[in-house]
Amino acid sequence: MSASFAPALAAANDAAGQQNHPASTLYVVATPIGNLADISLRALHVLQKVDVIACEDTRHTQQMLRAYGIDRPGSQLLAVHQHNEAEAAQTVITRLAQGERVAYVSDAGTPAISDPGARLAAAVRQAGLRVLPLPGASSVITVLSASGMTGENGFVFTGFLPSKAGERQHAVQALVQESRAVVLLEAPHRIEALAQALGVLGERRITVGRELTKQFEQIETVAAQDLAAWLAEKPERQRGEFALVVHDSPVAETSGEGLRVLQLLLPELPLKTAVKLAAEITGESKNVLYDQALMLKNA
Repeated sequence: MSASFAPALAAANDAAGQQNHPASTLYVVATPIGNLADISLRALHVLQKVDVIACEDTRHTQQMLRAYGIDRPGSQLLAVHQHNEAEAAQTVITRLAQGERVAYVSDAGTPAISDPGARLAAAVRQAGLRVLPLPGASSVITVLSASGMTGENGFVFTGFLPSKAGERQHAVQALVQESRAVVLLEAPHRIEALAQALGVLGERRITVGRELTKQFEQIETVAAQDLAAWLAEKPERQRGEFALVVHDSPVAETSGEGLRVLQLLLPELPLKTAVKLAAEITGESKNVLYDQALMLKNA
């Protein structure tokens, strides 16, 4: 064990040892996305206390546990990943029904956010058993907090876009119509293709978070049309895991034509149908037309 984490384990037991940790419960535990010091005291305590740890990769989790000085035999680690999540969930449910405590961790960050865990949590809840989340590190919130995005229009989490070029291009075209900020995730071997696709967003700003919380962390904001060139300037910019924020775009006012079409369609059609047709007829943003339609309905 690294000597630096010995006081952390003691503090974890002091801080969380007297708290209630019910049996027959699945503990969804957030773990660091890079920097080991980002673990919570509560997570350290629960990872020592539970009967079994379900994890995306048993080898990765074992390495993390040993870094903290937590010694769990391999028999207490259960693989639950995207290829076996449905079957493994039944094993977890059986153990929970026997009164055991089970923790679930993904390889990094908060489980079930573009990682396995969502199906497991859903199956446990459907079985009438408790799911207890332990909050912590998340690349989504981390990159948002450093992006300078005001958040006035909110944000959308999209995660990984499709890997096939045609499907990815279709998804990017949908972003053109989205006025809110959008958080994307990407792997190093696909970041160049994503940057090329995002170029259609023109001057819309994109904050790139690379290797967040790690030694070579980099956070930069560039125009979408310049992202591919920025990545190509230095080879290291294409290395590591990526979290990106496509900043929100200024909300445009509807033109007189958009308003006129809405006024004609709303009395005859459901609101969403009227907005969809008005967008197709005028070429204006669905989000802008939707807001305008709500105002007309309320009026």
